[in-house]
Amino acid sequence: MKRKRVVLSVTNDIFADQRLDKVCHTLLDCGFEVCLVGRRLKHSKPVDDRPYQCRRFRLLFNKGPFFYAEFNLRLFFYLLFVRCDILTANDLDTLLPNLLASKIRRKKLVYDSHEYFCGILEVIDRPRVQKCWHAIERFCFPKLQNITTVSQSIADQYKKEYGKVVRVVRNIPRAATFPITETRSSLGLPEDRPIAIIQGTGLHRDRGVKDTVEAMRLTDNLLLLIVGSGDEVPPAKERVKELHIEDKVMFVPPVSAQMLFNYTSLADIGVALDKDVSPNHHFSLPNKVFEYIKAGTPQLSTDLIERKRIIEHYDVGVVIHDLSPENLSQKLQMMAQDETARKRWKENCKKAAAELCWENEEKVLKDMYLSL
Repeated sequence: MKRKRVVLSVTNDIFADQRLDKVCHTLLDCGFEVCLVGRRLKHSKPVDDRPYQCRRFRLLFNKGPFFYAEFNLRLFFYLLFVRCDILTANDLDTLLPNLLASKIRRKKLVYDSHEYFCGILEVIDRPRVQKCWHAIERFCFPKLQNITTVSQSIADQYKKEYGKVVRVVRNIPRAATFPITETRSSLGLPEDRPIAIIQGTGLHRDRGVKDTVEAMRLTDNLLLLIVGSGDEVPPAKERVKELHIEDKVMFVPPVSAQMLFNYTSLADIGVALDKDVSPNHHFSLPNKVFEYIKAGTPQLSTDLIERKRIIEHYDVGVVIHDLSPENLSQKLQMMAQDETARKRWKENCKKAAAELCWENEEKVLKDMYLSL
């Protein structure tokens, strides 16, 4: 008997999307054949070693309205003819072609919303753009039957707006951990100083990078490690030079998931200071919250509703509201110096990690896809 085939689509280049990789492996475990569709950028790394098929479009445009128009048009015609039984749209920017193709071909459709798309900062700052995405969402959402998202707050918001039941599948790491193959010495990190880490592939505006750098001029005997990329990294580097604190802040370009886990495990404090500047930020529950727990690294986080609930429930760190340099410096130094509290947080991270794993989270996905 031929296996059912699921075709998933996303607008990124696939390589660093850990959530989609986990979803694809879950579907393989369920007996599905899997194809993941994204785009290829100029410097995209290969994804040939994956146990599922990957298809990436080369596009003329890579940002702005022409990119979205070109990608959606290419995706629509691809989905019209590709062999499939179930289509999965990841985020609103792939939903319309998936919906149209599923209706024309009478295929099942799943919508996985990785964020509250119409509430992201880049959308709400541009009223005409927001109006366009809202129109697409209002057209598509009433026609959807199988919807998942990454936090209960986003699920509640969609329920409020559209009356739809939305399943929650949080973006949590797998139970298996990467091996710790590095030491502080091998990574060029100091052995005699506490380390705070900010990590991620989206270190953009209002994610706390700038605030933490400003706090470092008031912070003694602590190294801030910024691992990853994003819009805020270049100006952060310039600010570090202006403040003459090169000995307090270290930048590391994007690394593999395994190497990132090594960096995170060797740090004493994980920093997650996203600000409450948009509905999407307010509802967010990013992967790094769980990655810090997985690595046994106590975290300092803003008091946004979803992450505050996790941190306080499991007692794995400190939440903060005031991001002034003085208060942020004080909290960082307190966490670095309070060995009793840090030991308690690390022990609680181990307990929480046993519960907060993809193997528990994926049960929702398995039930939904197998029912289709």
